[in-house]
Amino acid sequence: MNLENLKGLIRDIPDFPKKGILFKDFTTVFKDKTALHELTEYMASMYAGKGITKVVGIESRGFIMGPIIAEKIGAGFVPMRKPGKLPAETWSESYTKEYGTDTIEVHVDALDENDVVLLHDDLLATGGTMYAAYLLVKRFNPKKIYVNFISELLDLNGRALFPEDVEIETLIKY
Repeated sequence: MNLENLKGLIRDIPDFPKKGILFKDFTTVFKDKTALHELTEYMASMYAGKGITKVVGIESRGFIMGPIIAEKIGAGFVPMRKPGKLPAETWSESYTKEYGTDTIEVHVDALDENDVVLLHDDLLATGGTMYAAYLLVKRFNPKKIYVNFISELLDLNGRALFPEDVEIETLIKY
């Protein structure tokens, strides 16, 4: 896969969702069947053979590639959602992001200690969302947690939130 071609498909939207934010729009990648196929194949190959049993996708853009990766590597998919969106008992974690605070939730029976988990979202910026997701997954005491993004904004240093032993992979770095 040519990452430069993929990077060229990502559209920048200035001042979204708030003034001063440069939003990375991945819908332009997902609508291109060749790019979507190549992205799927590449990401699945990164985690093939690692024994992943569940892919956890972060609302909302982690819901696009998360289930695709899960299906491709033979794992289940677990959604991590905003408050009030999951129907059964949940655990929640609040966090700070570039433009405010938010909370995410996961069902209390979504994972267990036998799982090997891949946490997926589209973009690593300040890291707040994924770190909250990581803390929620840690409550289940899984065998291993991998963290994956399509892209990363290096200047925001989101990786600094995570312990050094957490394997974080991103395809495109800005």
